[in-house]
Amino acid sequence: MNLRLPSSPRACTTVRRPAAVAAVSAALLLVAAAPASAHERWFAEHADGGEWSFFLSPVPLLLTAAVVAAAVVWRAVGRRLPRPELRVLEPLGRLAPYVPRLLAIHLGVSLLAFSVTGAFLTPSLPLEDVPGQDLAGVVQAAVGIWLITGVRLRPAAAGVVLLGPPALLAAGPVALLETAGLLGIALFLAILPPSDGTFGRVDPSPERLRAALLSLRALVAVALVALAFSEKFTNPQLARNTLEAYPQLDVFGLVGITVPTDVFIAVAGAVELLFGLLVLSGAIPQVAVLVAMVPFNATLVLFGTTEVIGHLPVYGVFLTLLVYGSNRATADAVPWLPRAADVRALRSLRRPGLSRPQPSVVR
Repeated sequence: MNLRLPSSPRACTTVRRPAAVAAVSAALLLVAAAPASAHERWFAEHADGGEWSFFLSPVPLLLTAAVVAAAVVWRAVGRRLPRPELRVLEPLGRLAPYVPRLLAIHLGVSLLAFSVTGAFLTPSLPLEDVPGQDLAGVVQAAVGIWLITGVRLRPAAAGVVLLGPPALLAAGPVALLETAGLLGIALFLAILPPSDGTFGRVDPSPERLRAALLSLRALVAVALVALAFSEKFTNPQLARNTLEAYPQLDVFGLVGITVPTDVFIAVAGAVELLFGLLVLSGAIPQVAVLVAMVPFNATLVLFGTTEVIGHLPVYGVFLTLLVYGSNRATADAVPWLPRAADVRALRSLRRPGLSRPQPSVVR
């Protein structure tokens, strides 16, 4: 029997693409399967951070360098893969017009639940520690309800921004950076709010969608990177307290592999840093989201309702990236990053008499 191999470059690319997607999926899954993604401050005794000597030790520095290199390679590989990369998930792309409405519901339910349970913006910040706690709780709940309704959400998005100063006064700038993802969702909704149409349907222009997704990705990445440092890389004692209280989080130990506690903490921080960089990159979003859901869901059985409420906005972000990344018409907008030409285009808009330049599209 004669076997004829594909001879054309297009045919060879078609053969290689599924293998490439499978390879990057397996690699990321192997990395993400290490530590579970629990937020230490939500469940463990607090400890002062700022211990930069831990981060500057060999293992965390080596892992950080490896993670940055992996993120660069991930984006380079993503530029060569088809979009969407997982065609089996294309039916999810039909939800794209309704994503702003769904994202607003995720954030609104979370804010309302925080007020009901006595927290502010995050389970680790008690409402009683916030200046004007009663008013702050009422405003947070009101903004949450407004977001759930889906009606005229630009002012509601501004309301989310106004929740930042009380959090800053109560817990400081690091805590505010840790909740930057909420601001990212607010900016997304300010740029791309649900419409008054059926189920808030939105059919945005490519420029508006790119701007909304870039704002979302950038601020969610800030939150994940901040958490990697504030809860692990520069606060190993907090991570030690968490592992002491919940030894089940040490997945290496569960499979019979003995790893020093500080090495495990460094690996956990590196994984969180990796996810932050992958969100910022926006490349291969379907694979990245599906793999990220593994550690983000692994602790639900252990921590229950608190974990669900705290991660609800993150789930909304994952849904956003997954749906837009599964739609052929919007997939190119997910990994978009502005180039020098886009900056020049924005500057030229200020000059009278010039036509509006078209931003570049990153492939």
